[in-house]
Amino acid sequence: MTMSNKHIIIIAGEASGDLHAAHLVNELKKIDPTLTFSGLGGSKMQDSGVKIYHDLTKIAVVGFWEVLKHYSEIKKAFLLILEKIDEVKPACVVLVDYPGFNLRLAKKLKQRNIKVVYYISPQVWAWKENRVHQIKKNIDKMLVLFPFEKKFYARYGMEVTCVGHPLLDAIVINTPKEEFLDDINMAHYKLTIGLLPGSRPKEVEEHLPIMLETAEILNQAFPMIQYLIIKAPSIDGALIERLTPKLPSFPLRIIYQNNYDAMNACNLCIVTSGTATLETAILQKPMVVIYKTSLLTWTLAKLFVKIPNIGLVNVVAGTKIVPECIQFQATPHNIAHELENIFTDEIKIADIKAELRTVKEILGSIGASRRAAEEIVKVITETSLGS
Repeated sequence: MTMSNKHIIIIAGEASGDLHAAHLVNELKKIDPTLTFSGLGGSKMQDSGVKIYHDLTKIAVVGFWEVLKHYSEIKKAFLLILEKIDEVKPACVVLVDYPGFNLRLAKKLKQRNIKVVYYISPQVWAWKENRVHQIKKNIDKMLVLFPFEKKFYARYGMEVTCVGHPLLDAIVINTPKEEFLDDINMAHYKLTIGLLPGSRPKEVEEHLPIMLETAEILNQAFPMIQYLIIKAPSIDGALIERLTPKLPSFPLRIIYQNNYDAMNACNLCIVTSGTATLETAILQKPMVVIYKTSLLTWTLAKLFVKIPNIGLVNVVAGTKIVPECIQFQATPHNIAHELENIFTDEIKIADIKAELRTVKEILGSIGASRRAAEEIVKVITETSLGS
C-alpha cells in the first residue's frame, strides 16, 4: 500500500464526536498500527494521535443564528480540509455526526471519488428526513448507533450497520459513591442532585442559571439536598465559576473532572438534552431533561422536528420515561416540580430505573468502537483491492 492507502482523515465537530472519534482511532490502531490519521476535531482526537488541522469543537454551536455568527470560521475550516484531502488523498474519510458540515463535505468527496464512512448518523429520523436521499447518494458506508436507525434506513432501501453505542465503552466508574462524596466533603445521607448544564458555552450560559434557581426553590422545602455541578470536558471551568454564586444557600460543589464518578454519586440529575441524557441513563439515574434556545432557533425547530420527545433517552425508549422541560416549560418552578415528583415517590424511582435499564440494553453491548473500526478497515481493504 502507498502512504495514502494507510491514511484516514476524520472530521468531528462536537465534544461528543471528538470523544467517540478518539476511541475509534484507538481501536483502528489496534487492528492496524501502521494507519495514520489527520482531520478536524478536538483535544481527544489529538491525544489519540490525530493531526488536527483545526479544532472545530471550540466553535461548537447549535441553531440557525448561532451558526450564522460563526459562518466565516466554519467556511475557512471547510475549505482547509478540502485542501488537505486533495493533498493527502486518503484511503477514506470518516465523518462523525456534525451533519450541517459533514453532509456538505460528503458531496464534495463524492465528486473526488473518495470513499466516505459516516459514523453516528445524522438525526434524519427526527427532522430533515429528505437528507436521507443525499446520504444514500454520497455515503459509501453508514455506521449507526441505534437499532431503530437501521429500520429507518431500510425504508429507503439502504443497508446500514448498527455497531451499538460507544458510550458503553467510555463510561467507567473508578471511585464508589461514598468514597467520591467523602473526597469532595459532601454528606452520604443527603439526597444528591447532579446539574449537567451542557457541553457548549451557550448551553451552559442558558441552562446553569435555571438549574441553580431550581436548586434555590427546592432548598426552601428540602434543605437536606446537596448539589453537584458536573462540568463537561469541553467547557472552561471559569465559565461555570462566573455563573455560580460564591455562597449559595445550599450545599454545592463544582466537579471539574471524573464526571462519571460524579454522576454515579448522584441520586438524580437535571440534564441538558443531548448525549448526557444517555450517559445518565446508562448509569441508571432518574433525571429531568431540559433545553432552552433562542426564539428563532426554537421556532425553526418546531417547523421541522417531527418526533414527540427530544431527549435522546426518551427517543431511544420510544416513549417518555423521564420528564422533559423544553423552551417555555424550562422554568425553575416546573423543573423543581418534576424533580419533587420523582424523589418523593419510591415507586416512580424504581419504575424509571427499570426503564433506564431497558434503554441501556437497547444501546447494545460493549465494543461499539471496535466494531466500527472493523467496518472501516473493510472499506479501506476493499478500496485497496479495487485500485
